[in-house]
Amino acid sequence: MHALGTLEDLPLSYREALSAQNLVPLWPSLRSVLPPGKPALRTRPTHWPYSSLRPLLLQAGELTPVEKAERRVLVLANPGHGLEKMQASSSIYLGMQLLLPGEWAPAHRHTPNAVRMIVEGEGAYTTVEGEKCPMSRGDLILTPTGLWHEHGHDGTAPVIWLDVLDLPLVYYTETSYAIEGKEQHVTATERERRYARGGVVPSPVFARDAARRNPMLRYAWSDTHAALLSLAAAEPQIEAVQVAYVNPETGADCQNILGYSALMLRPGETLRLPARSPAMVFHLIEGGAEIVVGETPFALTQADTCCAPGYTPVTLTNRSASTPAFLFIADETPLHKKLGVYETRA
Repeated sequence: MHALGTLEDLPLSYREALSAQNLVPLWPSLRSVLPPGKPALRTRPTHWPYSSLRPLLLQAGELTPVEKAERRVLVLANPGHGLEKMQASSSIYLGMQLLLPGEWAPAHRHTPNAVRMIVEGEGAYTTVEGEKCPMSRGDLILTPTGLWHEHGHDGTAPVIWLDVLDLPLVYYTETSYAIEGKEQHVTATERERRYARGGVVPSPVFARDAARRNPMLRYAWSDTHAALLSLAAAEPQIEAVQVAYVNPETGADCQNILGYSALMLRPGETLRLPARSPAMVFHLIEGGAEIVVGETPFALTQADTCCAPGYTPVTLTNRSASTPAFLFIADETPLHKKLGVYETRA
């Protein structure tokens, strides 16, 4: 591939004339925006150990009352994007959020989609459009774009969860904003129980909300855990024991930008994932695992989180020879497929 001309090749007077008309020559930057063969990746393999993060998050609870924070969050920022960008990848935002007993994080709604993966504690809840969703370790709770949501805590110990949002993409498109609201009246609880058995859903004749874009908001870890164990037992030769979080009415991804799944590593198992275009986030719910992102190794213990850039192979290994390990995964696959850029490389 031949070299292209540089900006310095052009006379200063010509460059100034271009700038005066808000014009920029493409050729000096063409290789940077369209690099040959593979994207120029800013996302770096990054590990956020929970043992180091948790004390700082609890200290934030001592330093800043929730009334002054609204959402008391430490952002898991990828250094490849710059810490000030608050991005885990080009399209994924991660934050670890703390709610203390008796606190209430006020209602608001915003354009980015969000999910909450509960890390520790009992007694907290998220209310989404009037539906009260209890929060227990390993539960996944959706707060889709435009829906009112708030968090409260009736328990006795801190509750911590991992926020995953498509905020970087929505912000980049200049469509990110939030609206504050008043406390919601609870009108429904545990809607997910309507979808607790695979293959059966409420009859559309009688289910008034069957046409809702998000008929299910809470995916209980007890159900997901049982589904993984059942899959492993029913199909012992299956390559990966993995289940996706989907809309139970349509079978499509539960949100339209990011995809979410849960993976079980069988005792002693090593799983090699091919290099794919979307970046991925791994959060360890139970057990212990080794992860190698490209050539970068991480040792994950319970509640640790790490990020893998796209176009990079990943190897996961369960460190235990006797007990399974369970991971929550978020990735950019739905977005890449909608854009037509999804690919897998050997």
